[in-house]
Amino acid sequence: MSGKPILWIIIPCYNEEEVLPITAPQFLQKVLDLAGAGLISDRSRVCFVNDGSRDRTWELICQFARQDEHFIGISQSRNRGHQNAVLAGLMEARDKCDITISIDCDGQDDINAMDEMVQKYLDGAEVVYGVRSRRDTDTFFKRFTAEGFYHLMNLLGADIVFNHADYRLISARVLESFADYHEVNIFLRGMVPLVGFPSTTVAYERHERLAGESHYPLSKMLSLAFDGITSLSNKPIRLITGAGMLFSIVSFIGVIWAVVMGLMGSTVAGWASTVCIVCLMGGIQLICLGVIGEYIGKIYMETKARPRYIISERTWEPYERKYHG
Repeated sequence: MSGKPILWIIIPCYNEEEVLPITAPQFLQKVLDLAGAGLISDRSRVCFVNDGSRDRTWELICQFARQDEHFIGISQSRNRGHQNAVLAGLMEARDKCDITISIDCDGQDDINAMDEMVQKYLDGAEVVYGVRSRRDTDTFFKRFTAEGFYHLMNLLGADIVFNHADYRLISARVLESFADYHEVNIFLRGMVPLVGFPSTTVAYERHERLAGESHYPLSKMLSLAFDGITSLSNKPIRLITGAGMLFSIVSFIGVIWAVVMGLMGSTVAGWASTVCIVCLMGGIQLICLGVIGEYIGKIYMETKARPRYIISERTWEPYERKYHG
């Protein structure tokens, strides 16, 4: 057995042909530097996960793999989203390496933080979370909503690391246990802490994207946030129950007040107030039904137990059709 841990860097890619030629050499150099420093084995790999890209991303990954043995790649049969792409890479790596580090390919996360991550693993940590030290590069709106999301998640009972996205080191030991989590609706930054094991954090500064455009607009970020809340906590359902009880009490008091006023002969025509109350209650009911429906939808998807990812190609095992014209 090797006296040094084998590292796989897991990099999800979706339509990243512009940025890959810039960041791929950086990832390779980091692996070589870590191996040269004696922190990891030279058998470590940079594993790209093609998430059903429509551009030349997979072609570039195959080209990198031919040029250097440290580059490898897997391709999903179709686009399944960032979280599933990361999961596919982690599950592919768990029995082939000792540690994994997941990171986006856009160059925003500081790859030099990997040195400290590996060192903390060698010191005994099984999970090392990359945590942003500051958000100076974000707009005020993004910074406010992002930090608000982390506070809200913790308030709702979800155990997530503040200002941590998907830049983390996970040992193969943790991945073996994580493989027992079979839910279809996944939110990795909330699920990994559920596994347990000794963990720590590494602070780093996030940079601007080196090239290309972000594939996470506001709509996708909001969707991810809502998925995280409903996947990790049932407190929204309890809040709905509490709100329902509160409004029932207020309504009951209102009924008593209306009856008393009627008996006293002090009734006054109140069309506007009636309409306001009806609209308010109607809106609250629709919101409550929407939240409940979201949970029911997740139950529906979980009962189907569809595969979370399907790997169609691997660079080290090229697929060849048996029959073709």
